[in-house]
Amino acid sequence: MFPFTQVSHYLFGPVLDVKAYFPFIHRVVPNEQHQYWGIVELLKHFQWTWVGIVTLDDDKGENFVQTLIPMLSLNRICVAFTDRMPPPTDFSQLHDVYLQTERKLHLFTDNNVKALVVYAETHSILGLKYLLVQTGDVTVTLDRVWIMTAQWDFPALQFHRHWDIQVFQGALSFAVHSNEVLGFQNFLLGIHPHSQSRDNFIRPFWEQAFDCLFSESNEYREGNGTCTGKEKLQSLSGPFFEMNMTPQSYSIYNAVYIVAHALQAMYKRNSRHRLAKPTPVPQPWQLHSSLKRISFNNSAGDQMSLDDKGELQSGFDIINWVTFPNKSFSRVKVGRIDPWAPQDRRFSINDEIITWYHTFNQMAPSSVCNDNCHPGSVKKKKEMEPFCCYDCKPCPEGKISDKNDMNICTPCPEDQYPSSNQDHCIPKALNCLLYAETLSIIIIFMTFSFSMITALVLGIFIKYKNTPIVKANNQDLTYTLLISLFLCFLCPLLFIGQPHKIKCLLRQTTFGIIFSVAISSVLAKTITVVLAFITTRPGSKIRKWMGKWMAICIVLSCSLIQTGICTVWMSIAPPFPDFDKYSSPKEIVVQCNEGSTFMFYCVLGYLGLLAVVSFVVAFFARKLPDAFNEAKFITFSMLVFCSVWLSFVPSYLSTKGKYMVAVEIFSILFSSVGLLGCIFFPKCFIIILKPELNSKEYLTRKNRAQLFE
Repeated sequence: MFPFTQVSHYLFGPVLDVKAYFPFIHRVVPNEQHQYWGIVELLKHFQWTWVGIVTLDDDKGENFVQTLIPMLSLNRICVAFTDRMPPPTDFSQLHDVYLQTERKLHLFTDNNVKALVVYAETHSILGLKYLLVQTGDVTVTLDRVWIMTAQWDFPALQFHRHWDIQVFQGALSFAVHSNEVLGFQNFLLGIHPHSQSRDNFIRPFWEQAFDCLFSESNEYREGNGTCTGKEKLQSLSGPFFEMNMTPQSYSIYNAVYIVAHALQAMYKRNSRHRLAKPTPVPQPWQLHSSLKRISFNNSAGDQMSLDDKGELQSGFDIINWVTFPNKSFSRVKVGRIDPWAPQDRRFSINDEIITWYHTFNQMAPSSVCNDNCHPGSVKKKKEMEPFCCYDCKPCPEGKISDKNDMNICTPCPEDQYPSSNQDHCIPKALNCLLYAETLSIIIIFMTFSFSMITALVLGIFIKYKNTPIVKANNQDLTYTLLISLFLCFLCPLLFIGQPHKIKCLLRQTTFGIIFSVAISSVLAKTITVVLAFITTRPGSKIRKWMGKWMAICIVLSCSLIQTGICTVWMSIAPPFPDFDKYSSPKEIVVQCNEGSTFMFYCVLGYLGLLAVVSFVVAFFARKLPDAFNEAKFITFSMLVFCSVWLSFVPSYLSTKGKYMVAVEIFSILFSSVGLLGCIFFPKCFIIILKPELNSKEYLTRKNRAQLFE
């Protein structure tokens, strides 16, 4: 431990973070931990999950590896290999290092790794450059993105003046944040080897940079001639001299000004407390407290202040290196790491201005263990391989993955279904009998056609109400039956369109009650035929019981029973709109849930009972004497009605959605057509086309003939 203040412009390493061991050290560079975080963020930004690490085989390199690898693992980034290059003790050993190391380095053989993180100190860069230059086939190593730490620079020494630096085209490196200092280039242009007599650095640098010797130099070295002192610094290529201030120079510049400001603050503080005697000369350790409180803006506009660890509150720039055939280069700032900025601006990078190596066609390369799993598939870990290496397995049926490299497939929401590629969800179509569908248009056409035909038949019977064929079997029952059939034909309109609460309540109840009126009217007509024949016998006592009231009583009582069943249904479990999202994989079945299936079949069962009774009565009365054969026609109509509804039940149970509704609609239409056609078509035929049969004389003659048979 040194008991006096130290200001460093080039100290990296976590060990120096321990203030207990180094309490007087101040650094005008950021904490190196921010650089590790920046490397991780850079790799995450470009989705480079399969990377290599190149470092020297020494303590610093080992510390770099041990610090970085756990951070990469936490961020789902795998290290494909770690190449450790033996550090040469002097440059003459580079050739031996190359011979011993080249065949052991994975960076020369593993072409899947496009991103290489290099702990780039001067010795490691010299060794790396030598290896790349000496390698006969550099096509593998050229195809890389080099990610260099902030220690990176192009060290220029005479013996590698002619080494090609194109291999580092497009490299990305971190650098201590710097800005352009006004007047710096003018300062450089004023440097002259003869005017800096007290500077022992300028003359050796001049000879090294321009490959020449001053005439008074005692050193022997092959060169291009004698140094004149008129050589121009701006003529030197980048690796030997940069006219712009480098990050290292910027750190030195800031270090000098920080010390100057701290000294000034210390002198001002002492001058306020000085006594009559002269102020003693400040001691080096006294500068420590002044540095802790330092804060000012330098000439470039950057704030200079040290945190409680004695480190500059600054970040790192991300530099893109653009090399040229003449061995010069350009540094382009493409991003920034600022740990002191708000969370969303701590890492920033502009992809569009990055120059990549030419084989990448100006696009960021991919550095992964294997190709990404595309949407529609999921990652499956390979046995005995790092987690970044995986196979791609298609999503199971019913699930999707909509991004690359997903770990699990997810099911679609209930109202959506997977696409054929299982990479996105598609909204399910509504499955209901909508008005615009062709089937609905056909049904509506049939509904209005049959209802108009029924109205026409009713009009015919009203017009010819005084004819024998109309009077023969109770006009009121005939009108009631025709009106109920007219309404039956209109019932299907309640089944078309998207179901809602009112529709669901009216559908089955309206159909059930109207059909019960129609069937009870048929039953009343059948009973009327039977009674009419019985009362024609001499001495019959039933005649006094016949009349309009009996037919009305039959129709009302049968209809009221059905109405009671529907009322109970509506009271205990009424129908309601239902969205069935599971029956069909690609559709949402919009339907009326019957509420109580038992009550629904009670309604149908009661209609079936009325139809069966009507059929049985009509069947036994089919041979009774009747001028217009009413009982026989009722038998046929009931046979059609029962056949339709018997076939309805299995068809209804075997279908879903709009086709289930269509089955019920066609059952309503066809059963109604059966009643209308079998009962009324023969009578309309006689009324319109055979009026001579519709006479009292024909009726009397036919009845007499039937009695004597």
